[in-house]
Amino acid sequence: MAEALILDSEAINALANPTQRGALALRARAIARVAHERGALVRIPSPVLAEVSRGGRLDAPINLFLNRDIARVVELTRSIAQRAGALLAAARMSSTHAVDAFVVATALEFERALVASGDPKDIKRLAADHPQVSVLEL
Repeated sequence: MAEALILDSEAINALANPTQRGALALRARAIARVAHERGALVRIPSPVLAEVSRGGRLDAPINLFLNRDIARVVELTRSIAQRAGALLAAARMSSTHAVDAFVVATALEFERALVASGDPKDIKRLAADHPQVSVLEL
């Protein structure tokens, strides 16, 4: 299995809208650059894409980013969904944290993964029992 960089919604927004995200965009770019240099796969869980998509012109920066083939969207499978539910239960978190759980469940599909997050507190809580998942705040 490979190493992966998993992007949350803030990381995608920072990479897709760099002029609007300032320092977050610089950190996100640096993380993505290191991932590329290490040969890591860059992945976006499909529920994260739903979080940042708003339709029409509003999606233009996201679509431009996705069309550059820097990152690939990971489909939500039954196993990822069930793993996310188990993560929520283990962390005693409600379904309001489902997208964060999908991010961690996607990270667990890889031998090692780094999650780039603008708000890492919940991601760290969900990944606490999984040392192969690291979390980096933007």
